[in-house]
Amino acid sequence: MADLLLDIPVTTIKGEQKILADFGARVLLVVNTASKCGFTPQYQGLEALWQQYKDRGLVVLGFPCNQFGKQEPSDEGSISQFCELNFGVSFPLFKKIEVNGAGAHPLYVELKKRAPGLLGSQSIKWNFTKFLVDVESKTIKRFAPTTKPEELKVEIEAVLK
Repeated sequence: MADLLLDIPVTTIKGEQKILADFGARVLLVVNTASKCGFTPQYQGLEALWQQYKDRGLVVLGFPCNQFGKQEPSDEGSISQFCELNFGVSFPLFKKIEVNGAGAHPLYVELKKRAPGLLGSQSIKWNFTKFLVDVESKTIKRFAPTTKPEELKVEIEAVLK
C-alpha cells in the first residue's frame, strides 16, 4: 500500500516535478527555510548533516517559505544562488511554498497532522521548523526553529540504524 506522504508531489527549486518516494527508502529531514531570518545560518548546519549522513540514508529537504515576517521574498533562482554561495548548500531545495493556512502545501498539511506542535497545534511557528521522517515514512519528531541542526544528530543516528 502506498504511503500518502511519499506520494505527495513537490517541485524542485529548478522546476522539476518529483514525489518524496523519488528519494528512495531514506530518512528525511524536512525544513521550511528562509534567507533573511535570524535562523538562516542553520543552512550551514543542515548542509553539514547532509554531508555527514547522506551516504547512510539521510536526505535533507529545504522548502523556502515567505509566510513568517516576509523573510523569503526572493525568487527561486535568487534563493538557490544565495544558499549555494553563502552556505554551500547542495541538499535538495524546492519551490517556495506556504506551510500554514488555506494555501498550505499538502506535504506540510500531512506533516503537521502526523507531528503536531506544542499543545497539539497544527501550525508551523516559524522558519526552520524541522520534521524528521523515518524510512517507513512515519514522522518521528518535530523540532522547533530554535533547535540547531547539530542537536539532531542523536535522533538521526537512532533512525538510521
